[in-house]
Amino acid sequence: VTGAASGIGRATAQRFGSEGGVVACLDIDEAGAKATAASITDAGGRAQARRLDVTDAQAVDDVIAQVAAGLGPPRVCCNIAGVGKFARSEEQPVDDFRRIIEVNLVGVFAVSRACLPHLLETQGCIVNISSSAGIFGQPYNAAYCASKGGVSLMTRSMAVEYNRRGVRVNAVAPAGIDTPITKDFTFVEGSDVREYMKMMPPTGKMGTPEMVASTIAYLASDEASYITGAIVPIDMGVTA
Repeated sequence: VTGAASGIGRATAQRFGSEGGVVACLDIDEAGAKATAASITDAGGRAQARRLDVTDAQAVDDVIAQVAAGLGPPRVCCNIAGVGKFARSEEQPVDDFRRIIEVNLVGVFAVSRACLPHLLETQGCIVNISSSAGIFGQPYNAAYCASKGGVSLMTRSMAVEYNRRGVRVNAVAPAGIDTPITKDFTFVEGSDVREYMKMMPPTGKMGTPEMVASTIAYLASDEASYITGAIVPIDMGVTA
């Protein structure tokens, strides 16, 4: 599980740990990843934590190889690490745009690529995090929308590519979830971004990371063995 230090990543790692999974908690925030792993082991589960910068392709290959050697070949790859930043497009530095694409899109590919040889062996699955921002446009959010739209189409492409080889690939598309990334979004001063965000979801009530984790756990389970190439909204009707 990438992005395991907090939010949806932590909730997902804990969910898999509670169901008997042996969990590799991966995050650039090593202390946070260790705290997540400790919460799993303290509850009687099995977990290890490792630092991982998903934008470092060599580090990705090395860490996934270490995880496979130490815990066994992975059966589930959850790509949850992500970043975001609101900005007017004419003002956003290209480096900021590139960073969001590198983490949210290229990082998903790099981790999936490293896991796929093992998943082909275990006949496992990949579950990615897309977003409502990958389904429709959002103001001041061009980089994030582009990255998550890319995740959705990459998910579908890989699902078709690996369908006959026994590896399922799905994604969830949350909106309005109360996580550190939504708290850390930088809003555009003088814009209507705050009012826009208040409308998501339309109930005015935010979802929890655990709600997303439960859907991820289902998509990774044998009960979802006939589901691949799906982008599952978790948004209280935002994209309906």
